[in-house]
Amino acid sequence: MSQPLKLSRRAVLQAVSVGTLVSVPFSRGLAKVPDTPPERPQLRLSASSINFSRLPIEVACRKIAELGFDAIDVWSAYAGCPHLDDVQNRLGAARLLEILHSLGLELYAFSVYVGGYPKYAELLGQCGGGVAIRGSTKPCEPADLAPCMTAFLDSLRPELDLAEKYDSYLAIENHGQSLLDSCESLKVFTDLNRHPRLGIALAPYHIQARGEDVAQAIRICGRQLLYFYAWQKAEGIQQLPGHGPADFRPWLLALRSIGYRGCVNPFMHGEPEPDAMIAALAEARDYLRRCWNEA
Repeated sequence: MSQPLKLSRRAVLQAVSVGTLVSVPFSRGLAKVPDTPPERPQLRLSASSINFSRLPIEVACRKIAELGFDAIDVWSAYAGCPHLDDVQNRLGAARLLEILHSLGLELYAFSVYVGGYPKYAELLGQCGGGVAIRGSTKPCEPADLAPCMTAFLDSLRPELDLAEKYDSYLAIENHGQSLLDSCESLKVFTDLNRHPRLGIALAPYHIQARGEDVAQAIRICGRQLLYFYAWQKAEGIQQLPGHGPADFRPWLLALRSIGYRGCVNPFMHGEPEPDAMIAALAEARDYLRRCWNEA
């Protein structure tokens, strides 16, 4: 399976000059999960632009880079976040890539809960491809889980065709009161899914809300895990790693056990003012690094 590649400075500048970027393969696949974790894998951290939604996208990128994150997840208009639409309507792919390159940031994901993936598919492709994150659909009775999941997967075919066209991946987030919610629904999804560009964006917040085990959910996702929110069920700043009560070490150990090579994304909803957000993310970053080394 392909591993993440970092492009040379020359390759990026050449791509920017023509307004596109060569494809960047992500670690992805349905191969058997290894029984033992890989030796000393590197922790890669991303941050979501929505946590700085009060700031222009250029400034949000700079704040995230200054915090030492490796990559960014750019959000569409959820809770009024302007960033992805601003990139599409004003900056364009070439200018976004210039900004990211100047800051040493990679583009990891577009969160397209509002607007949907088709609206931003071409833009993501012009940026070199990445992960597009969206939700599933309405919940169903437990006895109907397999046929409803099959129907949902079938409904994704047009979006998966776009993902193939634009060298990207589609990650479905688990969420309360939705089809993809419980550990059992994750298992049904992974058993039925055979598309190489489809996987899961796992939100521990919603797993905890069900009283289920996050490490187990990670292992169920296995190689179909494309994106991991480092996000616990709590209020306010305590949603972030190192702030609330959750011990992230078992979660990070589970990520290592499945050979996860994507980014770990500390996350919260209801972000505070930028200065407070910066301080909170810095603490979350340091906590995740300590936990990764201890896991």
